[in-house]
Amino acid sequence: MKKNKTMIVCFLTPAVALFLLVFLYPIIRTVMMSFFKIEGVTDSMSQWKFTGIENYKTLATTTLFRTSMWNLFRIWLIGGIIVQSLALLFAAIITSGIRFKKLFRAIIYMPNIVSAVALATMWLQAVYSPQFGLLKTFFKTIGLDSLAKIQWLDADHKFWALLIAYCFGMVGYHMLIWSSGIERISTDYYEAATIDGATKVDQFRHITMPLLKGVFKTNITMWSVSSVGFFVWSQLFSTVTADNQTITPMVYMYLQMFGAGNTMTERNAGLAAAIGVVLCICVVLIFTVINRVIKDDDLEF
Repeated sequence: MKKNKTMIVCFLTPAVALFLLVFLYPIIRTVMMSFFKIEGVTDSMSQWKFTGIENYKTLATTTLFRTSMWNLFRIWLIGGIIVQSLALLFAAIITSGIRFKKLFRAIIYMPNIVSAVALATMWLQAVYSPQFGLLKTFFKTIGLDSLAKIQWLDADHKFWALLIAYCFGMVGYHMLIWSSGIERISTDYYEAATIDGATKVDQFRHITMPLLKGVFKTNITMWSVSSVGFFVWSQLFSTVTADNQTITPMVYMYLQMFGAGNTMTERNAGLAAAIGVVLCICVVLIFTVINRVIKDDDLEF
């Protein structure tokens, strides 16, 4: 028995040490940093200046940060509705037994293979271009000149142009998650429903959707994490360093951490750490609410 305990300890010790080093230590250090004023992220702790909750007060009173949080909320809510609805629709169609489903699945997922930089550049240069963009050409061809004149990258439309492009790139990823959930559902349920005279719509409403609660929880969690980490798309769609239409908390964190020319007079890694803590709290709150709403006993097949 003692040999078994010794062996268990020997096997667990490296894993525990690695967990503490890679995951727990950065979290603790980040929380600690959020209560200090730190000029550089690599500064030693002796150079840190304790400010208490001053960093959090600064965030609460900074207009640019509040704007970034509002942009993030819109991306999470509106983008989430668009992405999850389209992803579920495509997943339902692909798993319905249509021909060439592997081809269609590959086409829908393809934007996820392309890097975010290349995909965003494609939208900026080929779709939203005011001279020869795809949208301008399309609307002009069908006679909708008023829509063809829209400047998608101006201050009034830039956020929505960014959101549409980002949603386009995320649908395929979430479609695969929905598809895997639908394919797990036993066909016996659908056969019994068909015998009872249920239509496809009824089957989807009363069989498919209730049995996808667990998949829904997974998709919302993954979408929340990806939304919080929104950075590359915002930077590529911004013509200036801190654009109110496209700035997100991750971009603001970057500006505080590393500075950005004339837009920042000083760097404050402690303030950047406070932003990270706020974002982590947001994700944890979303995950907690989802777990409260969708109970484990509701996920049985």
